[in-house]
Amino acid sequence: MWDQRNNPDFSQQLVSWRRMFHENPEVSTKEKQTSLAVADILQGMGVEVQTFQEHFGLCAIIRGDHAGPVVAFRADMDALPITEVSDAPYRSTRPGVMHACGHDGHMAIALGVAKLFSSCRSKLAGTVKILFQPAEEAAPTGGAALLINEGVLDDGDVIFGLHLWPDLPCGQIGTCAGPLMAASDRFTITLLGQGAHAGQPQNGVDAITMAADIIQGLGHIMSRQIDPLETATLSVGTIEGGERYNVIAREVVLNGTVRTLGEKVRKEIPAKMERLLAGMTAAQGGDYTLHYQYGYPVLNNWTEPTEIVIQAARQVIGEKAVHNNIRPVLAAEDFGRYLAKMPGTYFWLGCAKAGQKNYGLHSPNFDIDEDALLIGSQIMFQAGLLALTHYGKQEQAVANDKASIYLLNKEVECGLEATAATRSPL
Repeated sequence: MWDQRNNPDFSQQLVSWRRMFHENPEVSTKEKQTSLAVADILQGMGVEVQTFQEHFGLCAIIRGDHAGPVVAFRADMDALPITEVSDAPYRSTRPGVMHACGHDGHMAIALGVAKLFSSCRSKLAGTVKILFQPAEEAAPTGGAALLINEGVLDDGDVIFGLHLWPDLPCGQIGTCAGPLMAASDRFTITLLGQGAHAGQPQNGVDAITMAADIIQGLGHIMSRQIDPLETATLSVGTIEGGERYNVIAREVVLNGTVRTLGEKVRKEIPAKMERLLAGMTAAQGGDYTLHYQYGYPVLNNWTEPTEIVIQAARQVIGEKAVHNNIRPVLAAEDFGRYLAKMPGTYFWLGCAKAGQKNYGLHSPNFDIDEDALLIGSQIMFQAGLLALTHYGKQEQAVANDKASIYLLNKEVECGLEATAATRSPL
């Protein structure tokens, strides 16, 4: 277990922030009160906060007293339209809305990082930016582009992000260089037939029959037209059509998603879908429309930032607790948009409770081991320190920065027992 005796106040503050956000969730693009609460906490620390007219995102800025690079962190703020099933004292107070994806914890961790960096800005060589992003759950568009378009990262050197991950025990992390999470695209297929009496099917064009054949054909694209060494999946999530039990359906609408880990195969799939749809609908005398919407890109971790996180995590939780070649998943995250713009990395922060049943992300039962909040804050802070050293831009600046960062790192290393908890060897 984590020994929090040397630092109960900081750890408890993280838990208090997380529970406040958990009790008061807001869905994508509606994060007004959440944003105001975050800004109020940051301003109470003396941290500069940048707000925006078109959305509820925030950018916290901590300027060190010495010149250096710009290191960014990101936390998402939105909750999900899910009714929580819990008897926890901090359960959601808003029916039908719940932090079922850990964004409450992400905000608490980011506020912890802000507190740690703001407390040592006099020795800091560089600038730290902490992004509080709206609308991460609003796929396929998402909220990352909102902050990118505001230009808050135009001077950035590197960005770090994390996600609470119930598939890993609390006290462990998982990451890898390269693809960690999938590109997520969405499609809508409208199949157009011709209605007729069910007793005279020859007078119509059955859109339901077309749909059945096309669903099978879409599966054949994945199994026979895509390199089997590539990672790709296509799923039809909804099917709607028909008007009455004894009428040949004139229209069917299919909605689905495509997940891929490579941009080349991602670009191939829509063209293959068009070819299939054109052939199969023409063969039955029908027609179609395909609306294909590219969503979140592949979350593709850069090598150097990933190594920085691995090194930082090993310093905090020990080498055995760091899984640095973890298998990617086909869930998606719009943090990939940041990584398409600049160097950075993303990791999964274990939050499963030991000896208890744990529920997956987006479950109405989802909850976390709150010790993960302290671990995440420590790892992010240490990664930021290492990044400030690594991303010095000019030789003279690097020479000057190293002295400041060295002192800061030594201070942090010597003071970890007083400013953050330490973990027993695994």
